[in-house]
Amino acid sequence: MKQFASLLAFVLLSSLGSRAQHFILGAELSNSAATSIADIDSVIPKVARAGINTVLVPAQWDLIEPREGVFDFSTIDETIRVARREKLKVILLWFGAWKNSMSCYAPLWFKQDKRFPRAMTAEGKPLEIATAFSEAVFQADNKAFMALIHHLKAVDTDRTVLMIQIENEIGMLESARDHSLLANREYDKGAWRKELKSIGFTAENEYEDEAFQAIYYAKYVERLAVNAKKVIDLPLFVNAAMNSRGRKPGEYPSAGPLAHLKTIWKKFAPHIDLMAPDIYDTGFAGWAAQYDFKDNPLFIPESRSCRDTGVRALYTFGAHNTVGFSCFALDHADAETVENVRQGYALLRQLRPLLTGNLKHHGLLFGTADDEKIIHEDNFIITSRHYFTLPWDPRAKASTWPEAGGMIIRLDKGDYLIAGNGLIVSFQTETEHRQHEEKKLGEDGFAEKGNENKAKKPQKTFTGKRAGIGFVDEVEVLPDGNLRYLRRLNGDEDHQGRHARITVGDWKVLHVKLYTYE
Repeated sequence: MKQFASLLAFVLLSSLGSRAQHFILGAELSNSAATSIADIDSVIPKVARAGINTVLVPAQWDLIEPREGVFDFSTIDETIRVARREKLKVILLWFGAWKNSMSCYAPLWFKQDKRFPRAMTAEGKPLEIATAFSEAVFQADNKAFMALIHHLKAVDTDRTVLMIQIENEIGMLESARDHSLLANREYDKGAWRKELKSIGFTAENEYEDEAFQAIYYAKYVERLAVNAKKVIDLPLFVNAAMNSRGRKPGEYPSAGPLAHLKTIWKKFAPHIDLMAPDIYDTGFAGWAAQYDFKDNPLFIPESRSCRDTGVRALYTFGAHNTVGFSCFALDHADAETVENVRQGYALLRQLRPLLTGNLKHHGLLFGTADDEKIIHEDNFIITSRHYFTLPWDPRAKASTWPEAGGMIIRLDKGDYLIAGNGLIVSFQTETEHRQHEEKKLGEDGFAEKGNENKAKKPQKTFTGKRAGIGFVDEVEVLPDGNLRYLRRLNGDEDHQGRHARITVGDWKVLHVKLYTYE
């Protein structure tokens, strides 16, 4: 696909033209953080200190076109200027006709003018949502968006702007679809049913209305994307608020670029390079996986800034062929959260030369309820767990645990890097694993009570080889991908050769070399 190739051409950036991948280690500014020159001058340097390399900044229609036909790009220009000074890339977020479903960033002159009709519920209640079925709405939105695109082409000669998001969390609320006069006309024509059938998309009951609406949102966005790409060769993407917590269409921003509607969005908005999830709910790994599909490498433009952000970023790069990760409102985060992000991003910068090659890697992410992952690699069984599954850490008694995570990178057979925070990793051969007996351990790491496992003795003589840890070294990954030895971890630090571990609160890279014995 031409558009997908365009995305890769621009995500693979280097000032020297070396095609080294530009990892997006991002922070999206809070919505009102870049609405004045003074705020921009203050907030972008502030988030830069957290170790990001990309800042996501709203481009707000109401500020860009305060009066119809009169444009002001001063905040955009200042954003680019300060980002260049701070050596950051910029992703602009077009807050045009819709932001979080609503038309709250449309200018006042647009909101007050009956030329620009609103979406309605089935009961005829007008919503603070411009209808996607109005040509007048599209032309006004398109005029402002294209003014921004032409301005970027003129001023952003060094390509500080990396990508552009079209609209924000587009979708209907209160109703699964728009019931305005214009929308009902299209609905009654029925052509949309044939369009769904042509792509093999089936929707039943309340999801049928959402599928109808999704076609027209996608077509609207596609027109903006086509016009933009005639002027500037930048990747374009859309983002979605998740349909979580068992909500039904109309209770979440419906008909947007949601995973269950990806067939519609890919068909009717082919010039959009990426569909991206905004993840704020629990179950981070599951939401992320839904957006890593064919012709859609994962990009997370928004994730909650919290104590778990750093390990979620590491997991995202470890588990997926990701374009990047960004947390939301880092400018409002407390010091603990900012430090968490800084540490996670610092590890990712270290690991970058290994992740851009052909080395196999696995993502790890554990919480209170999901605390184990088993990986089959090189005839070894690699069991990873949350550090608080160890019996001797008193913090494990808390009712909820901070998330732990990171990644395992395969360097060679039996040769691995473990990077992250709050992990414990043990190793067995395949044959050893099949004969394994679980023992309940006490706080000293040995059997909790004498003779407790007496009845569980294996009935057969052990056969085959066991996995042993040759060494566990704490290392640093150098820019050329080589490893710099820091220290050997042995004895108490690897439980006498039983596992490799990284304490909760530590951010480390461990080099583990295995061997087998019998």
